[in-house]
Amino acid sequence: MSDTHKEIEPTLREAAIAYEMAVPVRIPPTDEDLFYSDGKYVSEEDYFTYFYEYGRVSYEWNNGILEAKPVADVVSARMYAWLFQLIQAFLETHPIAGYILLEIGFRMEIPDPDVQGATKVVVRKPDLGIVLNDNPISLNDSDKTYHGVCDLCIESLSYSNQKEIDRDIIDKKYEYGAGGVKEYFILDERNMEMHFYRRNDLGKYVEIKRDAEGIVSSTVLQGLHFRVTDLHRQPLMREVALDPLYRSFFLPEFYAQQIAHAEERRQKEEERRQKEKALQEAEDERHRSARYAEALRNRGIDPDSLL
Repeated sequence: MSDTHKEIEPTLREAAIAYEMAVPVRIPPTDEDLFYSDGKYVSEEDYFTYFYEYGRVSYEWNNGILEAKPVADVVSARMYAWLFQLIQAFLETHPIAGYILLEIGFRMEIPDPDVQGATKVVVRKPDLGIVLNDNPISLNDSDKTYHGVCDLCIESLSYSNQKEIDRDIIDKKYEYGAGGVKEYFILDERNMEMHFYRRNDLGKYVEIKRDAEGIVSSTVLQGLHFRVTDLHRQPLMREVALDPLYRSFFLPEFYAQQIAHAEERRQKEEERRQKEKALQEAEDERHRSARYAEALRNRGIDPDSLL
């Protein structure tokens, strides 16, 4: 081998090593890696490539850190399901919005509260996110990620540990407010951290005032209102449909049907009473005629002679 080849050989080897170091080979994470990644740092690209749609754990992304969404208990799930049914019925009657839930997220770039002048990026998957039809970014049927900011977000609080509680009542409260979410509802079956927030002109959340009956009214979904006590009581849907508070939007056709049936029953009852009244009047007239005829006979007059 010539001296020239001896000089070139290590140079090429060094170049190959340098290239491999500069362009690392991306190895997809294993299922075990995906399952046990809560709290790990990943890039936003890797999050959407590997973790966003991972089925066994639902991950959110907090400025580089994976955060596994906690699992709800049965009581909390029932409260959430009852409110979701109410909102679904409202949107069927007033189709002014669409919604995302559970596995569909949206991205927000917001001021970093911990670093002055810096921004942070978060991807949150609200338990329920409402997107109004007049939102600047449309919600499309094919979307796996909503590309705008939700108008209303609802989270069902998980209280397995303080970290999970703080994520909903502190972290997401700041993020949703800073990101432009107009209303934020936190459901808590314990009633310790149950909150219904509305964003003010300063971009801060203030508690929505409940009326004397404990009724919360949304301005995002104008016309939607509910009793906080009903979130706990969860009345049956047929009871809700007849409740004066809900019947204008919750299955109004059911209420109209019940009114029609009630009117039909009333008319039939009125017809029955009129028929009974006519029969009674006829019977009374027969008795009067009989008494009159008897009185005539007592006076020696044949009633038939008067016909």
